[in-house]
Amino acid sequence: MVGDKDELTELMMFAGDLARGAGDITLNYFRKEPETSKKADGSFVTIADLEAEQYLRKRILERFPDDSVLAEEEGESQGNSNRRWIVDPIDGTFAFVHGVPFYGVLISLEIDGKPVVGVINIPALNEIVWAATGLGCYLNGTPTRVSTTASLEDGLLLCTDFTACHRYGFGPAIEDLQRRAKSSRTWGDCYGYVMVATGRAEVMLDPVMNIWDCAALSPIIQEARGTFTDLSGRRTIDGGNAVATTK
Repeated sequence: MVGDKDELTELMMFAGDLARGAGDITLNYFRKEPETSKKADGSFVTIADLEAEQYLRKRILERFPDDSVLAEEEGESQGNSNRRWIVDPIDGTFAFVHGVPFYGVLISLEIDGKPVVGVINIPALNEIVWAATGLGCYLNGTPTRVSTTASLEDGLLLCTDFTACHRYGFGPAIEDLQRRAKSSRTWGDCYGYVMVATGRAEVMLDPVMNIWDCAALSPIIQEARGTFTDLSGRRTIDGGNAVATTK
């Protein structure tokens, strides 16, 4: 069962501490031409990804040796508790490699299969957002929530890559959204979801997402009084794509 508020607060603070530590590791390499290679899918992986993930896995299992850990680069280590940590050491490695400060560290905790804690650390911008079920959403320790803008025609629409929406079959729908929105930008990866959670944008979407991209976002957006679903409207972190909006 999901823990009580005191337990969730402790877990949320631990996740925030993890995200800060991993973020500090990434900053040691940011804009310093880190050792970089390409994975089979063509995406980048750097020494910063690997070191940050090793740090996260080590600290989690030192504190909670019975928990499972799923991480982007090294896969899943199975535990025997009802908890699973899902981490992405650098969400937005393309941005990281190109010196763009919108990349982030993502930490999530599932209890009984439900994501109940989420943290996004944007280390290069010194912005960290965290949330836990029933405890609200916070930006650098201050309560935050989604925008109260009621109409898309008055809103800001964000997407990591609008061109990719066409490749994955969402082209006409996304073109319609772009026409209707007051403005659209590609402030992408997890930073777009930070923008929605903190009331600075109304919609953020991605046509292709992995579970480690989504797990931290779900409790953050929901606790910020928004809605996080896949592009067909299902409340899930494994739908293969994602959209965060105001309600």
